[in-house]
Amino acid sequence: MITYMDRVVISAAVPSIQKELGISIVAMGWILSSFRWGYALFQIPGGWLGDRIGPRRALTLIVTWWSGFTALTAASFSVNSMAAVRFLFGVGEAGAFPIATRSLSRWMLPTERGYAQGITHAGSRLGAAFTPPIVVWLIAEYGWRTPFYVFGVLGLFWAALWFWYYRDTPDEHGSLNDAERQLIREKLGAPNKRAATDVPWGIILGTRQIWVLSSMYFCYGYCLAVYLDWFPKYLNAHRGFDLKQMGFYASLPLLAGVFGDFLGGWLSDRWAHSSGNLRLARRGVGSFGFALAAAGILPATLTPDPHLSVVFTCLAFFGLELTVGVSWAIPLDVGGDFAGSVSAVMNTMGNIGGAISSAVVGYLVQGYGWNVPFLVAAALCVTAAFLFARIDASRRLFT
Repeated sequence: MITYMDRVVISAAVPSIQKELGISIVAMGWILSSFRWGYALFQIPGGWLGDRIGPRRALTLIVTWWSGFTALTAASFSVNSMAAVRFLFGVGEAGAFPIATRSLSRWMLPTERGYAQGITHAGSRLGAAFTPPIVVWLIAEYGWRTPFYVFGVLGLFWAALWFWYYRDTPDEHGSLNDAERQLIREKLGAPNKRAATDVPWGIILGTRQIWVLSSMYFCYGYCLAVYLDWFPKYLNAHRGFDLKQMGFYASLPLLAGVFGDFLGGWLSDRWAHSSGNLRLARRGVGSFGFALAAAGILPATLTPDPHLSVVFTCLAFFGLELTVGVSWAIPLDVGGDFAGSVSAVMNTMGNIGGAISSAVVGYLVQGYGWNVPFLVAAALCVTAAFLFARIDASRRLFT
């Protein structure tokens, strides 16, 4: 939840930042993109860190780092200073989801993984949904810099709570009983001792399926960035909503996405449990979600009615988020104790897509108007649906 609160603060503040600092839409696109480049380039180091020192210490470290740079965003005074701070913020956040995935690897049974990942990512979208109205209110009362301080402090509190409560394995946690520990050992086996010292990058990077998975997530990351970075501005500049309306309507698709995150992972797990066919359970939900997203984006873009556009955008974002719990369950399915590193490769490609999207949308809007960026997103959703249909989650990388 906090990861997305911290990254969505700036998208809700874009109109105010542009007005005070005199930043053009293209320059703002590069500022938004700088976060995503830092986020993309440090995915693999972040995933490796989680596998190397364990999720308990790794998440405490990186959340403290990025919370500091969230607050420092408020000290920015130019395009270059803000881009530098947002890049370093992205460096810190890069390990968040790979390490969070690794934190589940010793706890979640195979038929729980999609739902567990769905809950994790639903939390992120819920945070993103709550953030625009809060930020708009804080900006109206105290100026655009205040929200960055508020959310930075929140992250520091979370880091302390995580370090106090979480343990890397069930054997280390005092709240489990013997029956729970035994069940997890029977289903997951003993921890892979290599995970702490020797990540098999040759196997991970040399497997064709990992690149199909990563290409699919590139498409997802591009589309997600369109909505997280630019949708509030789109509502304000193209659909004619004022700042308060923008904060409200920008939240609705993200709330729809929360239900998509919950439902997608749950459906896939139930399908796998009832049929015993993990491959089809992951493929079916993932491909359907992307197809539904494309079907929603087109009318949302082409309708002249601004309120109807928001309704169809809710449908599109619901479909897009149906895919998330499933996508993040696959690194657990195929990677086991190296799930942090596998998911880091996937998320690197996803955020390269997001980084490209954040910058390119500014140019597309300047040159062709607001419809073209969303039509490109619809085409990428169709591509992702076909790629998902080629992924086999039952084929483990390591035995």
